Amino acid sequence: MGKQDRFTDEFKRDAVAQVVERGHAVSEVAERLGISTKSLYTWKALFSKPVTVRNTETDLAAELRRVKKELVRVTEERGILKRAATYFARESR
Repeated sequence: MGKQDRFTDEFKRDAVAQVVERGHAVSEVAERLGISTKSLYTWKALFSKPVTVRNTETDLAAELRRVKKELVRVTEERGILKRAATYFARESR
């Protein structure tokens, strides 16, 4: 399990609700739950966004990962083709 998977979304939403809805201080909630204030601020920023915006951002992040993988593959293929073209150019002389 990755470090970011340590807490469930339900736990994160509840922690944010304690700050936003119940008016508790971020430092107080973070200390009580054993998390960093940075994590709580990050969750607050994430979960305060509408669900459609969060879903769109998640979809865009997944698409970006896919495109980066494809770029690596295409770059490797281009390198292979360049080396092959150089080899055959030398052989044809």
